[in-house]
Amino acid sequence: MPTHDTDLADRSGNLFESHKGYDPRIRLFYFVTAALLLILAGGLSYQQLFKTDVHHERERQQNQRRILIPGPRGNIYDRHGQVLVRNRPRLAVVLYLDELRSAFLAEFRRIRTNYRETGDKDLPSSAQMSTLARISVVQSYLDQVNAILGRELTVDSAQLKKHFASELLLPYPLIDDLEPADYARLIERLPVRSPLQLYTSNTREYPFGSAAAHTLGYVGTTDSVETDDFPGEDLKTFKMRGTVGRTGLERRFDGTLQGEAGGKIFRVDPAGYKLVDREADVKILPKQGKNLTTSLDIDLQLAAEQAIGDQIGSAVALDVRTGEVLVLARKPDYNLNDTSPHLSTAVYQDINQRDALTNYTIWGAYPPGSTFKILTSIAALRSGKVLPDQPITNCDGVVKIGNILYKCYNGKGHHGDVLLPDAIAHSCDIFFYEAGRLLTPDVLAAEARRFHLDQPTGIELPLESHRMVIPDPAYKLREFGENWFSGDTANTSIGQGFVLVTPLEMACFIASVARDEVFTKPTLLHDANAPTQHTESIGLTSEQRAALIAGMEGTVTYGTAKSIFSLPLYKIPGIRIAGKTGTAQVRVNKNGKVGTINLAWFICFAPVEKPEIAIAVMLEGETIGEEFGGGREAGPVAAAILKKYFEKQANPAAVIQAFKPAGN
Repeated sequence: MPTHDTDLADRSGNLFESHKGYDPRIRLFYFVTAALLLILAGGLSYQQLFKTDVHHERERQQNQRRILIPGPRGNIYDRHGQVLVRNRPRLAVVLYLDELRSAFLAEFRRIRTNYRETGDKDLPSSAQMSTLARISVVQSYLDQVNAILGRELTVDSAQLKKHFASELLLPYPLIDDLEPADYARLIERLPVRSPLQLYTSNTREYPFGSAAAHTLGYVGTTDSVETDDFPGEDLKTFKMRGTVGRTGLERRFDGTLQGEAGGKIFRVDPAGYKLVDREADVKILPKQGKNLTTSLDIDLQLAAEQAIGDQIGSAVALDVRTGEVLVLARKPDYNLNDTSPHLSTAVYQDINQRDALTNYTIWGAYPPGSTFKILTSIAALRSGKVLPDQPITNCDGVVKIGNILYKCYNGKGHHGDVLLPDAIAHSCDIFFYEAGRLLTPDVLAAEARRFHLDQPTGIELPLESHRMVIPDPAYKLREFGENWFSGDTANTSIGQGFVLVTPLEMACFIASVARDEVFTKPTLLHDANAPTQHTESIGLTSEQRAALIAGMEGTVTYGTAKSIFSLPLYKIPGIRIAGKTGTAQVRVNKNGKVGTINLAWFICFAPVEKPEIAIAVMLEGETIGEEFGGGREAGPVAAAILKKYFEKQANPAAVIQAFKPAGN
């Protein structure tokens, strides 16, 4: 029988041997643990050794912010170097919100403490208290400005909230477009080291106000500031507002005038605030856009606009040799400075109400009236239906065409057996009715199209009209489903009926006649070395051309424009002028009253012996049924342009100085 000690020893041995035994199931656990550790170590090694660049890039994107600053626009000059459009400093007082993090936090804590001390259970949310804190801090800085300027401005909470959320690193404008006097007061009294600073940007300025408003155009603001040469395209980017051309040359040459953007790249903390006392990692200064030299002559432009005055109308003057536009005027107009730094709703409504926004000089399509008789004369001479020294009819003041009596409205008619030069000078309707009948409408239309009167001119401006009409029987049938009548031919021959052209087209037409060619391409860009334009010859013999020019010169010396050009005010000694008056009628609806108004036209070129300048003027009558003649109304505008042009030829420096605006 075993003893107690023996039993204890046996149990101890069994116990020892049971702990010493090895369980094979644990081996699998070892392998799994080792595999997981290897995977973890491999992953860490891969992240550290092979994906370092990726992590650096993500860190860079999280910790850096890019600010783009638009470059100033280029200037616009006239052909003599006068500044027509430039940039002026735009002065503002701004607040850098990204420097106020500690102030916002302190104010938040104060507001929260005050609410808790009141015992009110309905406490605002943390987001609401943060908003109140920001408004309070910003208002405290605005009050500093109010104290200096004597104002009582308050913070726009909605604007502040929007700016804080999306434009934190950009300066927050407290007062924009400061007057120079206010700017001077602030620069003396504001602390140098403060989040409150004076900020200078630029905006468009137009030294001549409304002059050439429709041609120069204006700009609007845009957030689409882009640059191809600034790094950090993948960073979160803040953009200062830039400008974009909306109308006129500002729009057409926006790509040329647009400046090159610069900017900065900053490091920020996790909340998006710029790190204090740290300079920008990257800083590139913006560059000004290219300048534009136009063909306009501001002295002639001002002379034209002053002559038009409060009337409704257009004036165009071209360099006959090159087609460069010297004048492109339209009234009513508007002061371009009222559109800068932005076009307000009130200003836009005023411009729109006066119908002053549209450039009808290139967009409006009008019947040219008797100025079209020059085209009819050319077609008749080329066809051989009219000879310079032989009459084609007898004008006794009225003629029956079809079943309708047509009057000769110029000079009370009764021109008798009139020859072509006198028919042009006195604008005899009966003569040109007969010329149109001899030609046929198709020949008339073909001649007008040869002068490109049915096509846009291609001038470097947006929205040139495509509404011009050179009619023929096919046109009337297509547009109205009606046949062509002899009365339609009569109306076409004197520039009425369906004929529609723009004032710019008529300027190109008369410039072409001056060069004895069929087309002039206008341009608003000046080139001091521009060659003379050359197109197809009109095709008149020397005798035929002499008769045509004699009639146009007679218009000024003894014909329908004599009453204007014989006045001492408009006489230009030693200069021979070839011109043609015109009066056209159009149906209108003015304030609910339907009736007919007259359009007064005058086209000309000078000097006759060696043409330099060609002009077209069109004025609109404002009252239904009033008498409104081309020579009497439009002639003085052309005369004012001619007089200024030849004054400048004699003494250019003196004339330029006379119109030089203040500040230049």
